[in-house]
Amino acid sequence: MNRRELIRSAGSLAILTGLSYQPVWGRSLPAGVFTLGVAAGDPMADGFVIWTRLAPVPHEPGSGMPMAAVPVQWEVAEDERFARVVASGEAMARPELGHSVHVEVEGLLSARRYWYRFRAGGQESPVGTARSAPARGAGAERIRIGVAGCQHYEGGYFTAFRHLAEEDELDAIFHYGDYIYEHWPQRGCPKDAAGEALCVRQHDTDEIFSLGDYRRRYALYKRDPDLQAAHAAAAFLHTWDDHEIDNNWAGDIDENGTPPMAFVLRRAAAMQAWYENMPVRRAQFPIDGRVRMYRRLDYGSLVRVHLLDTRQYRTDQICAPTQTEHCRTASGDGPSHVLGAEQEAWLGRGLGGGHQWNLVAQQIMVMPFAYPKSRKAGVVNTDSWSGYPDARERLVRAIQDQKLTNVVIATGDVHKHHAGVLPSIEGDLASAPVATEYVCSSVSSGGDGSDLPSGWEGVEEQNPHTALVNDKRGYQVFDITPTTWKTSVMAVESVSIRGAPRREIATLVTEVGRPGVHTA
Repeated sequence: MNRRELIRSAGSLAILTGLSYQPVWGRSLPAGVFTLGVAAGDPMADGFVIWTRLAPVPHEPGSGMPMAAVPVQWEVAEDERFARVVASGEAMARPELGHSVHVEVEGLLSARRYWYRFRAGGQESPVGTARSAPARGAGAERIRIGVAGCQHYEGGYFTAFRHLAEEDELDAIFHYGDYIYEHWPQRGCPKDAAGEALCVRQHDTDEIFSLGDYRRRYALYKRDPDLQAAHAAAAFLHTWDDHEIDNNWAGDIDENGTPPMAFVLRRAAAMQAWYENMPVRRAQFPIDGRVRMYRRLDYGSLVRVHLLDTRQYRTDQICAPTQTEHCRTASGDGPSHVLGAEQEAWLGRGLGGGHQWNLVAQQIMVMPFAYPKSRKAGVVNTDSWSGYPDARERLVRAIQDQKLTNVVIATGDVHKHHAGVLPSIEGDLASAPVATEYVCSSVSSGGDGSDLPSGWEGVEEQNPHTALVNDKRGYQVFDITPTTWKTSVMAVESVSIRGAPRREIATLVTEVGRPGVHTA
């Protein structure tokens, strides 16, 4: 570590541990400082992260908080009444970080459910609950992981999160990204026959660019009661996709051809806001406009979770049929990347950990998929791994090099439920599968949807390596045992009506050692 890195790291540590300056004590706080709820994340065998952000007036600059560091007390207990408190302490909510609090709770027992809460200015937060992971090497009998993402505020209500909060004994919820949408009001809403936007509710500001803009957009989403209920019910495993920063961004490139020197300023603001609003660890603290988002979590010897970043290190997308600029030709110079060389190597090393299952938790569809000819952007989704076939071939080789038959890929992004396999030979859908992929639909993006989208008739026949296509909004639940991986595919009947019922679309099964999708 050189001198510059040492000074930078020391500065980051000072902000996080309370050494940068002394707080202003005794200052009263406005009522309602816990309007954004609480959350937990990234469970380990001895604990997890707990989070809150003080914001009595979230839509105002500074969220109604004094521009001073504020002490926040926290407690973790073995029971929901807090009769048996097992860990407690104090953290500083700092204005530099939007008065957010990230506490890495340690010293807890493994595979155990706990409850947590915060206090500040004489006010008490809602109570959240989270489970610690099984101990390293422990032979867990069952792990349940929910999957959700793509929650466009204007597109519909977050009822899927309410139903997720009511699922039995979730160990975690994998959020694959698009936690917020950055664009202007009505841009992403479904359209009627006349082209008018069918928004269920509306963004309260124009497109966002500054740190203050992103903070207010997160606050708008986090005030949703169904999202708060899901956060309070289980620990989240957070990643990001594109809309946390800008639609279809890739590395230093945005969708509009903004000069990189300008876009990186926006990206840095967005990444800081992501950190401030996510229950993630100190390792994800933003430094020099970058966040080391990819990371790994183990659930005993049963499941190893690889959380990937498919945006920050990728090369630009190839041009779709409707594009003429701000994209690259298919014959671009050199190899293309989705993960970047360093993350690719990291993933390859981690796949060989000897776990019963490997869950590759990421954002964009990995398996090839032929879309209907009516799709305006073409039959290939160039923003998915299909736009980076050489990168996909390297991923296949990494799995094959380890002789693995236990890889399951979790994906979001496309606002539809899919299930299928990743073929071993590029361009040959009938080749032996190397991994199973479950693609989860959106929470609200795209509107109510339907079981089969108009114009998609015959698509399943064009994709014989897949077993499911469904256009309803919803979520999935992975029920994982040493022998089987069961995926419950859930639909919310309507996102334009708050509290709509759910139904199970399908129960799909993958057997250990046999990549593939079977109906239970």
